Parts: sequence; structure tokens; C-alpha cells
Amino acid sequence: EVAYSQSTGQKEQLSRCLQRGIRRVQDLCKVLQLPVAFEETAVCYLQRALQLPAFHLASLEKKELLGGCCVLVACRQRRWPLTMGTVCSLLYAQHEAFAGVFLSLQRELGISVPALSLADLVATHLSSFRLVQPSASVPAAFLEDKEKLLARTVAIVELASETWLVTGRHPVPVVTAAAFLAWQSLRPGPRLSCPLARFCRLAGVELPPPAHLRLRELLDILLAMASQLSWLRGFRLDKKSVVKHVGELLQHRLFLLKHAFSQQEQQGTAPGQDSGSHSPAVAQQQGCPSAGQGQRGGTLRPLLPPCLIHPRKRLRAVAPSAPATATTGDEPISDSEIEQYLRSPEEIQAFRKAKAW
Repeated sequence: EVAYSQSTGQKEQLSRCLQRGIRRVQDLCKVLQLPVAFEETAVCYLQRALQLPAFHLASLEKKELLGGCCVLVACRQRRWPLTMGTVCSLLYAQHEAFAGVFLSLQRELGISVPALSLADLVATHLSSFRLVQPSASVPAAFLEDKEKLLARTVAIVELASETWLVTGRHPVPVVTAAAFLAWQSLRPGPRLSCPLARFCRLAGVELPPPAHLRLRELLDILLAMASQLSWLRGFRLDKKSVVKHVGELLQHRLFLLKHAFSQQEQQGTAPGQDSGSHSPAVAQQQGCPSAGQGQRGGTLRPLLPPCLIHPRKRLRAVAPSAPATATTGDEPISDSEIEQYLRSPEEIQAFRKAKAW
């Protein structure tokens, strides 16, 4: 079968820049294993973009990123869970430069690109896990039903989204940490002793470096929520035992989030009401470090993004020193300062040799 472009010389009418761009788009689609319709849409967007002056006169670096942006647009419009970080890693591109070209492409072509659906990304990410498929290398106690794991992971990811843990971050580490928590909470007995690194090895996926931080943040949120459940007041919860109650916490998450991260403590509750639900001392007794540390002056810490709760330390400006007094040459010279200028015979000889060299 001979292609139409090969039999009619259609490629000879295309510029070298457009030919390189189409080849780059086709290579990206092959690496990502995208359907043919995605490739055709991305090529169409590339051809339209290179006809505009904004991209026709752009630098070579921007033209190389343009093909990746067209592939990302085609995937987002068809609800294909592809992240910007994945395309940047394939093109060895900086995120800031790629985001600038991506926004310019939307503005110049006047196209709308839907946001990435976390539910679709979770489903795609979990489909490659070996823990949801019977395998001889995975113990029977570690196997899990795919639908149950998917539903629990999506619920934890939604909780992370509501508590600012996803905003402005790469979603894959958040999804990995949420999948680990969901997997542990479904059968906590034999799985609580399994660390995150071993879980990723058993699942056959790579462990993203920030996943440990996302897991710690998720556990802090769960501990703060667990401190508000009345039937858990008698237990001292920690980051392992709270995993057993993830199902209950997710079931009542709207109520628990409201009370665990309220801006102001309710004072003077009636005797019939539960006065301990907002007490800082109770939250600390339940083993909730995040709730106990964030309370100042009788208030619970508000629900804020982590960048505001733990801001990066900035270098302090050096205080201007007092102006030095002008030297006149009449200042007294101490004996210790004079001794610094006196030389022994050996030093004099070494100085003469150095001066001759």
C-alpha cells in the first residue's frame, strides 16, 4: 500500500520545519501508544499553528515544543489522561517554557482545553498495577479487587483535592500515595507492615520521589479528621492505626473536615452537646500531631495549602552595619598587633627566596 503523500509528492510542498514538526508529533504518538485519530488531530493543530505569525517567526526551541503541545491538546480534548510533566520529560523540556507555548497555542488558535480529570488519571494509573491481577510473584494476601481499589483511591484523591494537597503539584505522586493508603485500608491486617517502596515494587510501578511527602500529608489530614470521631476518642491513633478507619473517615469526610479545620473554636457549648469535639487537648490525646501543633490560642489550624502552613525559609537581609570611623594613622598600636609584623630569621630567609622566585 502506497501512501497518498508518497505517490503525489505532497511532502515536497511542505516546509522542512513543518516536516520535522509532523515527524516529532508522530514519534510522540507512537511512544505514548495513542490512537490514529489523536495523531491526525495533533498534526492538524500543528499545521494551523505554524501558519500564524506568532509561531511562524518563533524560535527553534518553541517550534520543538509546539508539537508536544498539540499532542497534549488532542489528548485533553478526548479525555485521555496525559499530564504536562509526561510530555516535558519526553521532550527534555522545562515546564515553564512548555507551559508558555501551551498557553500561546490556546490563545492563538482559540481552542478550549478541558482540565485533566483526576478520576481518569487514577483509572489509567491503576490499570497497570500487578496487585489487581493474579500473579505468582504477588502474595495472595496482597491481591485486591480492581473496582474496590479504584473506588477507594478516587475517594482519597478527592479528599486530597479538597484539602489543597493536589493544587499546583504533579498528580502522579498524589495518586500513588492515595492508592497505597486505599490498598492498606481495604485489608489492614497483613498490609500495615508493608512500606510504600515495597508496595510499588509489588505493583510494578516506579516510586515517585515526592510520594513519601504526599503520604505523610494525607496521614496528617486523616489524623486530624479522626480526632473528631466520638467512637475513636478512647484510642490513641497514630499514622498506622488510623489506616484502619479510612472507610469511616471518607464516609463522613464533609462533616469531619468542617470540624477538624475550623477557623475558630466554639466556646461555651451546652452541657448536652459534645464539648470535646473542638478541644485542642483532646486532639493531642488522640495522637493527632497536625491538629495539636496548629492550635494557637485555643483555635484549630485552618485548612490552608501546605505552602502557606510551611513556607520556605527566605534569606534574611543583612542589617546595615554602622559606618566605620575614618582612620587617621594616629591610632595606638597594641603589642599583639606589632608581634604579627615581626619576623624571625627563618621567615626573612623564606621571604627572600619567594621574592627571588
